[in-house]
Amino acid sequence: MSRCSPSSANWKPPGERSPELELTCYEHDQGFVLRRFEQGEFDYIDAANEVFEADFFRFIGAKRYLEELAQSYPSPRKKEEVPTWFYIASNLSMRLHGVRGFHSYPYVVRCGGMLNAFGPEVARKTTHPQTGDVTLVCRGFNDKNDYDRQTPCDQDYLRKFSRDTKPEALEEWFNRDAARLFKKHKLFDDEKGVFIGDASYVFVPDNDAYERSARLLFDEQGHPVESAKLSEMSPQAAARCQWQRCYKLVSLLYVDRSRDFFLRAAMRLVPGNQHECPIFYPMLEKFVSEVGEGVIRRLLLDRGFIDGERIAHCKRKLGIDILIPVRRDMDIYQDVLGLLKLKATQFQEYRAPTREPVDAARLPHSPERVRKRELKRQKTVKAKKAELAPPPPNEVLLRREVAGFQNLRTFTTCSVPLNVIVNRDVFADGHVDLWMLLDTKPLAPSDGPAARRAEYAIRTDIEEGHRQFKCFWDMTGFTSRAFSLVLNQIVFVLLAYNLLQIFLRAQCQPPLSRRSRPRQLDLVMTTQTVIIIYAENRFATFTPLAYTQLLLTLGEDARKKVLSKTRRLREELDQALRLARSP
Repeated sequence: MSRCSPSSANWKPPGERSPELELTCYEHDQGFVLRRFEQGEFDYIDAANEVFEADFFRFIGAKRYLEELAQSYPSPRKKEEVPTWFYIASNLSMRLHGVRGFHSYPYVVRCGGMLNAFGPEVARKTTHPQTGDVTLVCRGFNDKNDYDRQTPCDQDYLRKFSRDTKPEALEEWFNRDAARLFKKHKLFDDEKGVFIGDASYVFVPDNDAYERSARLLFDEQGHPVESAKLSEMSPQAAARCQWQRCYKLVSLLYVDRSRDFFLRAAMRLVPGNQHECPIFYPMLEKFVSEVGEGVIRRLLLDRGFIDGERIAHCKRKLGIDILIPVRRDMDIYQDVLGLLKLKATQFQEYRAPTREPVDAARLPHSPERVRKRELKRQKTVKAKKAELAPPPPNEVLLRREVAGFQNLRTFTTCSVPLNVIVNRDVFADGHVDLWMLLDTKPLAPSDGPAARRAEYAIRTDIEEGHRQFKCFWDMTGFTSRAFSLVLNQIVFVLLAYNLLQIFLRAQCQPPLSRRSRPRQLDLVMTTQTVIIIYAENRFATFTPLAYTQLLLTLGEDARKKVLSKTRRLREELDQALRLARSP
């Protein structure tokens, strides 16, 4: 574990400060700091509420994620008044807290753990001498303000910095530099990983001031309705359609085979009325050019991405095998129906793979209140299911069956041979639901139709991801109608989500990646008061009782040295608080 901080060697007296502070790491070394403290030697002592967020920022600081991302960030400023790494960290902290507006940044800084991870040089939490409120003592990164600072940088600076960042440059930074970072740290599994292409709508209030948004008609299921289709709908169904303003988020998602680890690898935010195909495939090719061929071997797509020429290009030029459903109006669909009628096709039963659901009651280190609440919830759900009436026969699935056909070439615009997986679902009332998958990867005895259907089921997990983003990760509300700020919010939500998944996996808690953000934080965010001792770029944490015991057992010489140093630090803090404002 490490604590991240700008090096104290970079700090200059008032009037001589430079914002070019390098992000360094305090190494967690309990034994070293303890030995130094027992000799009366230390640099600083701080009290903090250690929370999940502090551990998160220590982790990404130790991995140098912040430093590497800051090096290439498309800053709109010629002069760096605030270190770019701190701007990125502040934006990430807001997204972790579910904060949308920059006006709330001071409150996020005070209640969160980001500053605990960066050390006292950036800011120190303390108690206001008059009101007793928790406040901050901050040196800041420049000397423009003639009043005491409440945050290391001003919320208006963060907002203007985000607003002035060019949207196209920000998207390129995420798609290029963040992707390269994940590749460098071997987060993409070339052998077992799967990539998924997707497009989803991001809705905003019906206000044409939202830059680059579009207004579309949607049915009650949330699907766009074309004008030609509207006249074919019943009056009741047409009356339930609504006009909504939206963007379209086209994204490339990486997921491991266990479906516990997700990364948003690339994205484009476009007006809602643009089709995803012309957006996705160039984005995909750009991603391959940045991270190298061989990273993407398998790509799962939905029907909206059907394009024969581009599918063939991915196979021949990029080495990517695509698995995608067939539309019923395609010639290859009708040809396979003809093959099924001409000869008896051998179907095999398909059993969907199952995995144990995440059970908060059995998670390690789960608070007692969480375990009790989860057990109560499971009991309630089970009781309600028992009270439900049995479903009608047309909804009772008796069995699933699959069959395969190889080397078909009736998709005329696709120049590579295709393999078709026929899926047949039989229901209790006798009706059969037939649907098909196209695959550019040849079928094999050990990797046949059943395995391909199970593989495509991975894609269904992305729907839960969209729900989490929109409901829990600030994807449904924006505080500005400027496109640059809308995109900034989405990009940093995606980046925060990615880094959180990496952190959780490093903490050996992969099942939590399938939980919503509030649930993740509820399960892993433990809060406790600790005493932090710094010595020579190393730190150690102690509970208040452990620190008290340590003080009482110090030798006389060491105790005097600690007392003298503590008095000097206290005088410096009292001087900084003479004009302190309450929050």
